[in-house]
Amino acid sequence: MAEESRYRVVIVDDHAMLRTGVRHEISSAVDVVGEGEDVATGVAAIQQLHPDVVLLDVHLPGGGGVEVMKQAGLSEVKYLALSVSDAAEDVISTIRAGARGYVTKSISGTELVDAICRVAEGDAVFSPRLAGFVLDAFSGSIEVTSVDEDLDRLSSREQEVMRLIARGYSYREVARELFISVKTVETHVSSVLRKLQLSNRHQLTRWAADRKLV
Repeated sequence: MAEESRYRVVIVDDHAMLRTGVRHEISSAVDVVGEGEDVATGVAAIQQLHPDVVLLDVHLPGGGGVEVMKQAGLSEVKYLALSVSDAAEDVISTIRAGARGYVTKSISGTELVDAICRVAEGDAVFSPRLAGFVLDAFSGSIEVTSVDEDLDRLSSREQEVMRLIARGYSYREVARELFISVKTVETHVSSVLRKLQLSNRHQLTRWAADRKLV
């Protein structure tokens, strides 16, 4: 690719070492013009720099990748999710929010550069297994409509709290995992229970398990 036509990329991920590693892997082919470590800094970088492509982690402090896309508000910017998660609900919710592709962090540097360029040019890019999730969702093989309607009532942070609680984490463990206070966790859990019309965390765990969210 000619120097003057190199795509401009912003990396949004809460792990500094990963951002450094990704930058090292792709900088020979694209221009990494900025970074973000959470929703707020990611949105700020995107709005200031107007990159061609944003490499976006799905789970971030301050919300998640979906929240970044909602808040950034720039339709011309294309998003490529780069995540450790290969869960169907993460893939589908991220694509529904506007991402053009979704790849896992096991991808090679060469493959990642190729994915960035393809997304920048308007293609949709998925790791092979993840492409199956998206096709199944659109064909109706995965029943995501009712799940998504329920999930859409919850903020990104509430969804993160809900999943951890449903996995059996204590409030203190959730607080430590998400870098928030126990009081904030209690507030989010109360809000989740109210929005989903559930009475306690045991019902919440059942609700999440029935929908394969944990």
